[in-house]
Amino acid sequence: MKKVIIMGAAGRDFHNFNVVFRDNETYHVVAFTATQIPDIAGRKYPAALAGRLYPRGIPIHPEEELAALIKRHKAEEVFFAYSDVPHAYVMNRASLVLAAGADFSLLGPEATMIASRKPVVSVCAVRTGSGKSQTTRKTARLLKDKGRRVAVIRHPMPYGDLAAQKVQRFAALADLDRHKCTIEEREEYEPHIREGIVVYAGVDYGAILEEAEKEADIILWDGGNNDFPFYKSKLEIVVADPHRAGHETAYYPGETNFRRAQVVVVNKMDTAPREKVKRIMDNLKILNPKAKVIKANSRISVEGGERIKGKTVLVIEDGPTVTHGEMAFGAGFVAAEKHGAKTIIDPRPFAVGSIKKTFEKYRHLEKVLPAMGYGARQVSELARTIERAQCDLVVSGTPIDLNRLIKSRKPLLPVRYDLEEIGHPDLKDVLKPF
Repeated sequence: MKKVIIMGAAGRDFHNFNVVFRDNETYHVVAFTATQIPDIAGRKYPAALAGRLYPRGIPIHPEEELAALIKRHKAEEVFFAYSDVPHAYVMNRASLVLAAGADFSLLGPEATMIASRKPVVSVCAVRTGSGKSQTTRKTARLLKDKGRRVAVIRHPMPYGDLAAQKVQRFAALADLDRHKCTIEEREEYEPHIREGIVVYAGVDYGAILEEAEKEADIILWDGGNNDFPFYKSKLEIVVADPHRAGHETAYYPGETNFRRAQVVVVNKMDTAPREKVKRIMDNLKILNPKAKVIKANSRISVEGGERIKGKTVLVIEDGPTVTHGEMAFGAGFVAAEKHGAKTIIDPRPFAVGSIKKTFEKYRHLEKVLPAMGYGARQVSELARTIERAQCDLVVSGTPIDLNRLIKSRKPLLPVRYDLEEIGHPDLKDVLKPF
């Protein structure tokens, strides 16, 4: 058996293992490494999921130990399996691996996609925070309005008991509490549930697909970060963000999505500079001229938005978008400015615990508070940060209503953002075959 290590972040890495390496006697996976997500390292990929070749499971180590792990286990090959990182970052990791004495590999779509018995539509992006979720929501709504039974399968976010999270089904808000979902999970599942769409997620995406196929006419893949789909799709829709024009050719594996897409949604055109929109269009002509282009706005609304005018405001944003997604602001900031906030405060002086460490790691953040909530302790620290903030009210740009999780003496106004296509083609046009 060739000894290998899989580099990951509790998502693509586990999927690649399940599809390519589990029960494969050509390879022996000696370890996973983990990054991006707090508290993943130091655990095991459990024997219940790992299969007959791994009766003791597989250890998960911090990525910082990678070079030492290669030498300790005499690993011959390292597979990189996570997303939303610059191309240079990938090659820096490759150089580390090669210098430590192992080969460096990437598994592509054809090696890792699972075929479904039902038609699959996938929605992915070139970067996290591009508007993938609102595009998925509208796609699901259009299909449902035509009488199609839709099951959304969401890219993995298994931050708890991995064996217990093998297959998860979310049909009601109570299911979020039952599965002890983090804020990050709720941000992706809750908007679908509110629109009457069943969501599946978990760890074993072969088993997940089997369950979803029992109740759906169409499978809708809701991608994570800028990863490519886990399933072979009849239609691949990819969302691009002109606020980060150029990232579609500079980040892994977002460029893969950009080149593969049958449909590219250029989102946020109402707030992005024209020259940045043009840059994306020019790159599309070069890299994927056959793709259909949907032009769209990200329409923002705030119930009770008139209360913002003249107030000192704390803005909360979707965590991944403004942390490793590298956006300095999101929908919450745009909404606060649009409704005439007197001042948008700097949240950093009020941050505590892991929230304070988040600001130390992501130094581009100055005017927004990322909604970090990877566990009960971090949710508590987020709540304390909000309470300490010297402001009149809170504008929350996360896709969920934080009032369900955090009790604050300050009014907390949720922001909603929806996809609004400009002209044709639009999503209805490209979904006609379904």
